[in-house]
Amino acid sequence: MSTTLLDDPQAWQQFSHPLDERAPASTGAGAWSSQVMLEGMHCAACALQIESALLAVPGVRDVTVNAATHRAQVVWQPETVQPSTWFQAIEAAGYRAIPAQDNGRRTARLAEQRRVLWRWVVACFCMMQVMMYATPAYVTAPGDMSADMAQLLRWASWVLTLPVVLFSCQPFWVNAWRDLRLRRVSMDLPVALGMAITFGVSTAATFEPQGLWGGEVYFDSLTMFVFFLLSSRWLEGRLRERTAGALEALMNRLPDSVERWSETQEWVRVAVHRLRPGDRVRVLPGESFPADGCLLSGQTLAQEALLTGESRALARGPGERVLAGSLNVAAAVEMQVEAVGEHTRYAQIVSLMDHASLVKPRLALLADRMARPFLLGVMLAALGAGAWWWNSHPAHALMVAVSVLIVTCPCALSLATPAAMLAAAGQLARQGILVRELQSLEALTQIDTVVFDKTGTLTRDGQRLDQQWTAPGVDASQALRLAAALASHSWHPLSRALVQAWQAVAPQVGSCQAPALPDWDLVEEVTGQGLQATQGHGRFRLGSQAFGSEGLTQVSMPPEALHAQVHLFDNHRWLASFALSEDVREDAVSTLQHLKQQGLQVRILSGDRPQAVSALAQRMGLPAESAWGGCSPDDKLRHLQALHQAGRRVLMVGDGLNDGPVMAAAHVSMAVGSAVPLTQARADLVLMGEGLAQVAQTLDLSHRTLRVVRQNLAWAAIYNALCVPLAMLGWLPAWLAGLGMALSSIGVVLHSLRLGRPLAREHIPLKRRRLTESGSQAV
Repeated sequence: MSTTLLDDPQAWQQFSHPLDERAPASTGAGAWSSQVMLEGMHCAACALQIESALLAVPGVRDVTVNAATHRAQVVWQPETVQPSTWFQAIEAAGYRAIPAQDNGRRTARLAEQRRVLWRWVVACFCMMQVMMYATPAYVTAPGDMSADMAQLLRWASWVLTLPVVLFSCQPFWVNAWRDLRLRRVSMDLPVALGMAITFGVSTAATFEPQGLWGGEVYFDSLTMFVFFLLSSRWLEGRLRERTAGALEALMNRLPDSVERWSETQEWVRVAVHRLRPGDRVRVLPGESFPADGCLLSGQTLAQEALLTGESRALARGPGERVLAGSLNVAAAVEMQVEAVGEHTRYAQIVSLMDHASLVKPRLALLADRMARPFLLGVMLAALGAGAWWWNSHPAHALMVAVSVLIVTCPCALSLATPAAMLAAAGQLARQGILVRELQSLEALTQIDTVVFDKTGTLTRDGQRLDQQWTAPGVDASQALRLAAALASHSWHPLSRALVQAWQAVAPQVGSCQAPALPDWDLVEEVTGQGLQATQGHGRFRLGSQAFGSEGLTQVSMPPEALHAQVHLFDNHRWLASFALSEDVREDAVSTLQHLKQQGLQVRILSGDRPQAVSALAQRMGLPAESAWGGCSPDDKLRHLQALHQAGRRVLMVGDGLNDGPVMAAAHVSMAVGSAVPLTQARADLVLMGEGLAQVAQTLDLSHRTLRVVRQNLAWAAIYNALCVPLAMLGWLPAWLAGLGMALSSIGVVLHSLRLGRPLAREHIPLKRRRLTESGSQAV
């Protein structure tokens, strides 16, 4: 795609979104955030160079480049700069950017893989032939081979090395020339320098056997090094795709086209991006559902594992909802489209995972900052080693310098953290757990207190209306209708229960349609209290008794209605009360008991009635002082601050919507419940499934992840600390240095892939550190 075509707002909206959702997309006003894939980068130094090049463009506000996933997020101002400008800045820096949603991205990636494979094949074939010609020099005794034969073998090795240097090494020469032209350093510069020195010394020895450099040739070391390096980069690319495989799997879940019922009364196959709400489409077995919608006819099974965490295919029939990206397993069905594009839950999930793949954890930022000074230090060390050995023999001195240049591997250091974090995030995504902030995986290892919300977290999202009380002269159905009209503006589980209760009693309501409810002039949700709406000169409030009766001098209501969870008031009096019942999640008790057994303190914070919260705590096996009910958002925040002052590290588990302040104040937060809009779930992690066992599984995987990160960093540090001195002492030949460099980065990525093993369904014991005496006291 030509970069100038990206300046069309319709084009950039395919891979960008406005940071201010209130700004009209068509105007391009306000800051925009774009996601792009990058080609040509190989290390953390490359990421820093791309960030510097983009930040130098006027109108680019912020840039984040992830060296492990080769993805970048660019925040820019359309009033100042156009996408083509900062795309060209990336190209001027020596790299290539592709829109993250570009359909040709996969084709381009496959073409690049084929080129890498061809370079590897040429290097492999030539290496084997050069090794065959070099073997006699190693195994024959002095005098067994004539000088003419030795010279012939050198010429044959030189000819076979040419394809490796000119074709297989082409990316290294291009990248090194780019670094020299821009006066900077990346991993390819010392590598290319080492290759050039080795080939130059060996060529001089071949053309002038009696000259200064005529002692030995190193064509075998050069071809082996190139072969090992290309092997490692090809494997790294494949492993990187596997590491971020969950994101790729999600992004490729939508079909390219689908059958839509046309005005000519026939099925016509159209592109998915042409669908609009209200369209009637037919989804065949083996196809993915193209949008969120409601089934009109047919019975099938839908596989929603990557969207909800449910591993089993779920039965779906007429009147039931299906999600975009879920797989139609059994039979052809017809559905009515309700939401398309960025408004689907599928798009929200992809957006969250996109964000996770771009965020750099603290340890990764530290490794990135070390990469450039590390490379400069390597080149100075190689220069010093060459100078030290120069007086003994210039050719040997140059090969010692080459060994120092190629044995060091900052790639292992830069990949140690993001490779492990992304492998863990991919595994969690396959289990229905979305990671919004990779840093939270590190923070989870320090948690010693877990605080749960009650409604919608320890209890199920779905509740039912058990009993209703109304004031004299108030019709019960009209009271429920008014309450549902207010509740439809909130995602709280109690609000959704009232809407569902109205849908069940309203005869004109279909199973997939919104209830016929009155319109309001203004609706405002007061977090943790309820909703307030105005209609003409009237005011209605739905929520707690204290919230609804605020400003009323006298409230007359039946004593039994005082224990209801939801009350409806107008600006004069009490209208109705609604008692709803909720079911505790099946694994709630076992999860809380398991966390307690691992040395974690467990608390419950809820805005529900203190009596209901105390009863639930007793059922969960928690002491009464561990559960606080009747909490406003400010009360919850004060309780959390008290835990912080006592030195506790807190994980807050809630619905992610109504617990915003307290979840933001916690060290780590998890949002539970598949019904919460993901764009509003302000949490570090989002559990899309219905079970709480995922909380314990996430904690366990975080400990495993940090352990793997530390092992990766230790391996990379030990490798460089041992091999660099050996190379400087002249004890490490160039071919062995190349093998060590290749294996060091491959080992880091392979070790990180251990985190991709499936999580056990049962609770896994956490290896926890011993709590201090002060830290284990109850707050």
